[in-house]
This record gives sequence, structure tokens and C-alpha cells, in this order.
Amino acid sequence: MIIVTGGAGFIGSCMVKALNDLGKEEILIVDRLGTGQTYRNLIGLKYLDYVDKDEFLEQISEGMSGEKVEAVIHLGACSSTTEFDADYLMQNNYRYSQALALWCDKYAVRYIYASSAATYGAGEQGYCDEAELIGFTPLNPYGYSKHAFDLWMERQGLLQQMAGLKFFNVYGPREDHKEDMRSVVNKAYEQIQATGVVKLFKSHRAGFADGEQKRDFVYVKDACAVILFLLEKTSIGGIFNVGSGQARTFKDLATQTFLALGKEPNIVYIDMPEHLRDKYQYFTEATMDKLRRAGYSQPPTPLEEGVKDYVQTYLQKR
Repeated sequence: MIIVTGGAGFIGSCMVKALNDLGKEEILIVDRLGTGQTYRNLIGLKYLDYVDKDEFLEQISEGMSGEKVEAVIHLGACSSTTEFDADYLMQNNYRYSQALALWCDKYAVRYIYASSAATYGAGEQGYCDEAELIGFTPLNPYGYSKHAFDLWMERQGLLQQMAGLKFFNVYGPREDHKEDMRSVVNKAYEQIQATGVVKLFKSHRAGFADGEQKRDFVYVKDACAVILFLLEKTSIGGIFNVGSGQARTFKDLATQTFLALGKEPNIVYIDMPEHLRDKYQYFTEATMDKLRRAGYSQPPTPLEEGVKDYVQTYLQKR
């Protein structure tokens, strides 16, 4: 059995779909559906059972056996970069992840967990997954909660047999429920359909023109492919970047969304809210050498192809 936490979420539900496509259905989904539309991500997926995240934590705390568990893919977390309740984030993202790691270690279960590119902060130390973790300075409580767990895993010596994934800007199907945390592609598509215009933040930093802020955008199918690789290569441990390896501008992303719809780009720039300006990453770009040396050889989906596939295969058919 494979356990997928956050299995009703964005990357989690895409991961369950990827496992289903390989004929794997012995899956336990752990999540919390709440009162929103997250449940829709479970429609059409094949899995053994669903359990609430707190109930699952109680089960492993009370001695649930992991002898029949092949792996835990821990993707469940509060991923909001605008959540400023640090106590909540440390409990939900840090303590929960610790409990799972210790349980997996006890039963020799493969543990693959989601870290984040937010741990790198503004990138003063670069975006290299081989740099010393202690040197990174996250810009927000979410990034810190993920960074703190990476550091704890390192101190415990668990990264030798477990894998952490620093996801960069992931976009793709099954993210509708994420509201403000949806990708720019998803938001741009809705804006184009509603008004014919896409609004992007102006730049508030010298050296970056409006719309020229750059991020490493990675298609969710590529993110799942990395997880599948590490699921198979059980002897590989450590922290790995998951990105395309090439920074692209938000203007590029919006433009490709227009083109996927057969429309001429129409972009306007608006002021960034004051409370976000000192917590905003203007540039991210994953170094992918470590993952390549580990044997991962699948090339990233080019931005143009990923956006076109997302828009035409999924967003237009919702």
C-alpha cells in the first residue's frame, strides 16, 4: 500500500492519478476536505480508503503498523505563502511531518515529502539543492516551516534514506480549489474568459521591469514523474529541487495562456499589495544537476507545451 497525504490536493491528487495510470490502486488517501470543492479532485480516482489527516495522525501515534506500507508520499501541508500564523504552520507542516518521518523510520517505509522553493528566500544563497541548508533565509512563515523540517531531517540523519522535494512554481490540473494560491496560468485563464485582460503585479524592485519577475515554472506532470522515479529508486535519499531548470517571466506565462486560447495578449500591470512587497521572490531557478546525477533523465516540459496542454486539455473542458 502507498499512503498519499494531501491526496485530495493539487499535486497529491495528480500523484494518485499517476499511480492509477501505472495500475496502482492500493492507495490510502489522507487529507481534510473541509467545506470547499477539494472533494472534486477525488472523483474518478481509484484508491482503497480515505482518512482525515488528524485521524491518521492518531492512528500512527497509537501504534498503527507500517509493515504492509510500501511508501508514504507526504504532500499534505498548508501551502499558503500569505498565511502568517506561524504557530499553526509549525504544528501542521513541521510537527506533523516529524511524526510521519519517525513512523516511516520505525517501519523502514520509504518517505518522500514535499519541501518548497520558498525555503530559499530571495535567493541570496542561490537555488542549489547541494548548498548548506543552514544558510537559507525564507521570506515568510510558510517557507520557514518547510525549512525547519528540512533542517530537522538533516540533524536526525534521515535524509540518507528519505527524500525531500523542493517544488518550485508548479502549475497544472486539479488546482482550482487553491483560490489565491492557484497558478498564474489558472488565474490568467479565468481573467481572459471573463474580461479579456490579464492583470499582473508591477515590479517594485530596481532591475526588474513590470512583468519581468522570473520564476521556475514546472508542469505538475513533471513533478509527479520525479516522485515516481524516487518511489522506484528506494536507495536514493536527500533533498532535490523539482523545477524546469529555466526561469521564465510572468509575462511569458500570461502570454502563453492567451496564445493557447488563440487570442492576442492583453496584459495590464497593477500595484503589488504593500504587505507582500518585502516577502516576494523576484527570481527563482532550480539547479537540477543533483537529480540528474541520481539517474533522473526525463526532460522538463517546455513552458509553451505545458501551458497549451493545461489550457486546452483541462481548463477548457472543465
